[in-house]
Amino acid sequence: MVTMTSADNALKSVYLGVISDQLNTAANPLLAAIRQSAADVWGKEVRRLARYGVNGGVGAGTEEGELPAAAGNNYEQFVTTLKNLYGTIEISDKAVRASENNVGAFVNLLNAEMEGLVRSSSFNFGRMLFGDGSGVLATVASVSGTSVTLDGVKNVVEGMVVDFMDEGEAVAAAAGRRILSVDRDTKTVTLSGGALTGVAEGCEMCVQGSYNLELTGLGAIFKTQGSLYGLDRSTHKWLIPYIKTSVGKISETAIQTAIDRLEETAGSRVNFIVCSWGVKRALQELFSTNKRNTDVMELAGGYRTISYNGIPVVADRFCPDGTMYLLNTDDFCLHQLCDWKWLEGDDGRVLKQVAGKPVYTATLVKYADLICTRPCGQAMLSGITEA
Repeated sequence: MVTMTSADNALKSVYLGVISDQLNTAANPLLAAIRQSAADVWGKEVRRLARYGVNGGVGAGTEEGELPAAAGNNYEQFVTTLKNLYGTIEISDKAVRASENNVGAFVNLLNAEMEGLVRSSSFNFGRMLFGDGSGVLATVASVSGTSVTLDGVKNVVEGMVVDFMDEGEAVAAAAGRRILSVDRDTKTVTLSGGALTGVAEGCEMCVQGSYNLELTGLGAIFKTQGSLYGLDRSTHKWLIPYIKTSVGKISETAIQTAIDRLEETAGSRVNFIVCSWGVKRALQELFSTNKRNTDVMELAGGYRTISYNGIPVVADRFCPDGTMYLLNTDDFCLHQLCDWKWLEGDDGRVLKQVAGKPVYTATLVKYADLICTRPCGQAMLSGITEA
């Protein structure tokens, strides 16, 4: 007989390991290539020493002259706050009781909930990798009733619950709206509830409660101004990656120039290329035009992709249009307080009844943030003409 206790035990002993593996290795090929570690986590922060430049205690001299003066490595401390990542499932008491005498039906119920949680978490976690930490999904272009036309719908999907921000302030009358449908041709989304009072052109749409609380993704790393991990880029030029804009038609020369520049100036070897789907098609078209074979590689997590001179080239739905990132994933680490865990109450239970409702919820949590210890060893090509 199925009980809430047996369901609770199943979530902790059977599903947790599978979910963690799927989210860490199968959610996104870029994430699968990035090391994850509990090191350098201090309380609620990540404090990571980053080395830059070279050791200065080297020099030539005379046979009987003085030795070079000692000048050790250069270090700066990166500081960032652990981001709180949550995923919640909900099971009604009625559904549990309807399947209490049928283990197979209950297993199917849990499987469906877990698959939905993994899909949603994978979508949002993958999106955060390319974001700037703001949680902004898109900017409003126009509003009509409960429909909003956005500047892009790459980061939105049906079922998401969103808020709207106006110059950093939440639009209270439009909070917690669920996306009912997405028209990707017209870039229009329809939301639940009544008219979107207070939402106007220029407002920003973000995931519910997530404004300025998401991972420090590539969007935050690939900037030329402002601060990163608590350091000012204006006085720490090595925090600025190689960025080439308005590339136009993709060419092997443009790609190789970026790779050579990173190796020449930062000693960094590119081992992972990620781009938009249109850029990947443009690259395949270039290979075909030049009568070059398109080699296929298999990556961690079971992904198969094309390669450029032995470097995997992965297309990602969240990569900005017309953009290619050339990365050394050895410089990246997802620092975490712990791996994915169920949020447990004082009684050790995972499934908890929602106060005043005949439903039970369980919440998956992870406290982490992404750090790149050598931003100057990464490159971005943008403004590429897509195919």
